[in-house]
Amino acid sequence: MDKNQEFLFGKKNYIIMLIGTVFIAAGFIFMAGGGSDDPTIFNEEIYNWQRIRLAPTLVIIGLGIEIYAILADPKK
Repeated sequence: MDKNQEFLFGKKNYIIMLIGTVFIAAGFIFMAGGGSDDPTIFNEEIYNWQRIRLAPTLVIIGLGIEIYAILADPKK
């Protein structure tokens, strides 16, 4: 058995993947909240720009970064 196992991706790819994961996590964190503790009261805070525009944009950017990290050549 060979002890020198090679990783599937290079160090650069893993760093880019980590950055993409941070973007995705930030998007989901920004989506959280805005609900009401009392079900009879509607909270308009659920429709603010952070949850409707910023959070989904961060998730999509993060997914794009992840795709780039997978397809990027680690030797360049």
